[in-house]
Amino acid sequence: MAGSTVSGIGSNIDTQAIVKSLVDAEKVPKQSQINTASQKATTTLSSIGKIQAALDAFRGAIDTMVTGSSFTGLTGSSSDEKVATMTAGNTASNGSFRLIVTQLAQASKLSSRNFPSGTSTVVNATDKPTTLTISQSGKNFDVSVPAGATLQQVRDSINTQFGTSGLSANIQTDSNGSRLILTSTTMGTGSDLKLSGTSGLDVGSTVVDPPKDALYSIDGVASVSKTNNVEGALSGVNIKLVSVSAFKVAANNEPDDERSATLITVSTNNTALKSGVKGFLDTYNALITAMNAETKVATNLDGSTTAAALTGDSTMRSLQSAIRNEFNALSGTGTFKSLAQFGMVTNSTTGLLSLDDKKWDAAVKTNAADINSIFSGPDGMLARMKSATNDYAKSTTGILATRSTSLSDTLKDLTKQQSSLDERMTLLTNSLSAKYNAMDTLVAQLRQQSTSVMTTLNALNNPKTNN
Repeated sequence: MAGSTVSGIGSNIDTQAIVKSLVDAEKVPKQSQINTASQKATTTLSSIGKIQAALDAFRGAIDTMVTGSSFTGLTGSSSDEKVATMTAGNTASNGSFRLIVTQLAQASKLSSRNFPSGTSTVVNATDKPTTLTISQSGKNFDVSVPAGATLQQVRDSINTQFGTSGLSANIQTDSNGSRLILTSTTMGTGSDLKLSGTSGLDVGSTVVDPPKDALYSIDGVASVSKTNNVEGALSGVNIKLVSVSAFKVAANNEPDDERSATLITVSTNNTALKSGVKGFLDTYNALITAMNAETKVATNLDGSTTAAALTGDSTMRSLQSAIRNEFNALSGTGTFKSLAQFGMVTNSTTGLLSLDDKKWDAAVKTNAADINSIFSGPDGMLARMKSATNDYAKSTTGILATRSTSLSDTLKDLTKQQSSLDERMTLLTNSLSAKYNAMDTLVAQLRQQSTSVMTTLNALNNPKTNN
């Protein structure tokens, strides 16, 4: 045949093509089965992974909302943020308080003696290591000072070993030389830093700053704090002290002079409340959108339909049902017990949530406090949604994780099947090739014998040859 490759030299038959056709006839059905199963497992595994990521993000957002004040609508404000700033948590209550700060908390700070040669001064001129012991609040931190160590090396060693323990070392340099400066993140009376040991670095050390407590009053009640972050003084309120309150009469500045009060206020802010609720809607919609994308049936241009990887999947149906059931359930101790009463609307096609602004504005005028009751608490919507998705979201034993593991195992098995099929087809190819090559050789031999016989017969029948 014109253009064909003839592999049978003796028989003039394309034995290679015959072998390939026979091997393909054996391989194609199993190969199609492996390809179909691999594609389905791969796309399903990818879709499950996307749902897992969306669910983890949803649950993480719930955790943030639980610890925050998204649904209280409470905001904190300070009349003078140069003196103090504040934030209101979900256990705070409306109210205003007068804050006066008379002293900020302060950390202990020490300075070594001056080293005229600067940071490169060798502080251990012996041939043996020495020890610098830093003590604070009954704890000792031992810093080894190797033979020949410089002031800079001691500073680096302190920061490397004890930086996570709140200790910090720096070097202050001027025209007279350098000093090792030690301080701590721990504040308050009794947290003094002290130096000792065999290094000699404690000799001549001086106190730069003694530790101090923060002194302040709220509505005239004097209080003390070990730090400048005051928690618990007001329920649900965190106050950060920034500076000492100014005197009312700036010219005197005597300790007993009256200081100006900073007004700390906790109030309900409907704009903040609406922002918190919309934040929940966005988080919920992101999860539903991700699930819709992996379960929808797409309509093609020709009118045909294409199913997604998880279309009709029972796990997705049960997860969607679990989430929507908790969303639709009544909760809270207020007059309004459902989000629909605050203008929440569910799209009947997509399941996505939206907010009717007019209905929202009307509801929060009289029932704003009910929002927090619906969402918060052990029986609130956030807790229920977290509980409803627990079985799906567990990292190793959850429903989604188990399915991912099963699909991964399936792909591994299909890979083994592919290797086995390839190996079997290689053996079959070799076997058939050997058989057809043997046939070709035999045909070639028969043709040679036939040619020889015909030559002899032709010679016998030729008159000239006979003469």
